[in-house]
Amino acid sequence: MNPKRTSELTSPAVIDKPSMDDKPYWVGFTLVKGIGAVRFQALLHHFGDAKTAWNASPFELASVGLGLKINERIIQIRKSLNLDEYMTQLEKKNIKVITRLDSNYPSRLKEISSPPPVLYVRGELTAEDAWAVGIVGTRGPSSYGRQVTEDMANVLAQNGVSVVSGLARGVDAIAHSAALKSGGRTIAVMGSGVDIIYPPEHRQLAEKIISQGAIISDYAPGTPPDSINFPPRNRIISGLSMAVVVVEAGKTSGSLITAGFAADQGRDVFAVPGPIYSPLSVGTNQLIATGAGVYLQPSDILESLDLVRNVERREFRKIVPADGTESALFNFLNTDPVHVDEIRAQLDLPIEKITAALTMMELKGMVRQVGGMNYVAVKDESGEYNL
Repeated sequence: MNPKRTSELTSPAVIDKPSMDDKPYWVGFTLVKGIGAVRFQALLHHFGDAKTAWNASPFELASVGLGLKINERIIQIRKSLNLDEYMTQLEKKNIKVITRLDSNYPSRLKEISSPPPVLYVRGELTAEDAWAVGIVGTRGPSSYGRQVTEDMANVLAQNGVSVVSGLARGVDAIAHSAALKSGGRTIAVMGSGVDIIYPPEHRQLAEKIISQGAIISDYAPGTPPDSINFPPRNRIISGLSMAVVVVEAGKTSGSLITAGFAADQGRDVFAVPGPIYSPLSVGTNQLIATGAGVYLQPSDILESLDLVRNVERREFRKIVPADGTESALFNFLNTDPVHVDEIRAQLDLPIEKITAALTMMELKGMVRQVGGMNYVAVKDESGEYNL
């Protein structure tokens, strides 16, 4: 496609073998103002794990190069916070914690530059959410924008596609509501803690989303909504999605930020065309002029992303049992992309048998091709393979 924006900061090499009791310390660092994905990764890179970083001396923290103010905040937070009690409070509030290294961390989000180290979740993220489309737009849509959003979310939900948005007024709320009414799944990404619903009039909608999807945030519970929080959260909306559709957007709309992140992340971007004299269509028409896909009907997305087969995938998963080849493939594949030639070499199976099995497993939603004949396994919400 697509319009481009300034790339996100690139983090150091990912540490991928955390200790068993490291999760509370990941959570602790989310409470430190100024510690984002890049700085947290720098701490992991320097100390090896979050627990060691959390317990580091002031002198050791200074050697990381985070700056005096941030180091002081780390020391202050760890003096005043009992991490075990904090984790217990999260559990009592039914707030789940998923770190980037957990098996149930969304696989698409893990692919982006500097993915959020920690996600706070109310509700459930499932394997089905690997097939998701983001719908964003103005907080004050026209009747045209409202109808387009409702129709789009309705059809996507009926085809087993999760609808991702930001719970904001206008297009976001319409998209969530339409997906729920159609019996589909929807995910709301917050610019506040998951325990602080914003805007407040969407509390009832939020409860419905929790029962039929998930509310997530990389901001710690208790974080109030703030204008500086929303642009960064937009990268999570696009990161969770296969594609992003902008319904209506003014010249300076935050939805254009989401579209920019989507383009940087290699996601497809669609925009709904509108009247050239409408202020609500300035942003979407400009996206189209610079390469975004033109959204005219839901089938545009379903066909472009090969989501027409999504319901079929779910039915296949239910009725077709795994055979020996599928089991062997699942024992080998994980969330790291592996090329089909490497699979053949490691498993010593005929390439024809491997490709046939992978095709069937992709239909069943058990594996996903991530480009260039590279495959990953798809896990369910418990972190187990879909065998």
